[in-house]
Amino acid sequence: MTGPSDEQLMQRYQDGDAAAFEPLYRRHRDAVYRYLLRGVQQPALAGELFQDVWTGVVRARGDWQPRARFATWLYRIAHNRLIDHWRSTTQGKEALPDEADDDGRPPPPELWAPAHERPDQRLLQQERAGRLQQALAALPLVQREAFLLHEEGGLTLDEIAELSQVGRETIKSRLRYALAKLREALADV
Repeated sequence: MTGPSDEQLMQRYQDGDAAAFEPLYRRHRDAVYRYLLRGVQQPALAGELFQDVWTGVVRARGDWQPRARFATWLYRIAHNRLIDHWRSTTQGKEALPDEADDDGRPPPPELWAPAHERPDQRLLQQERAGRLQQALAALPLVQREAFLLHEEGGLTLDEIAELSQVGRETIKSRLRYALAKLREALADV
């Protein structure tokens, strides 16, 4: 990473430098969105939660303290928003989004794409992505959350433990079980 650290940018933003927000947002927007999307598995809902998270960052900027990494603070906001959502649903799980309909016809030659963009390859990628989403959805909530915070958020075991308010070894176990279940579910991919 070049330029100021996340913590330096957040300190500048907190001190009134509105321009410092943009690089923070750019650095973290994709990973935060993926974390939320994998948590709720509905793009529209993930988008709403995403907006809530960044609105929460703006509102809480005065409360931010540089005691931990900015990413830890940011994912605490995202984590809390997901927990609020899960608590508001009766079962805590949302259905997978419907796949777009495909008429099955090949595109005309003028629309042919490179091999990695061909319809058959894209379909294979969509199927794999769907399988991954299903495998993630099948994980117990605490395992899925630990996995996503580690993989999408880049948080360390200690940061996840602090955020989840459990011990480091508990997080380590949750990650180990999550990885084992994902490997089993996706063994043929």
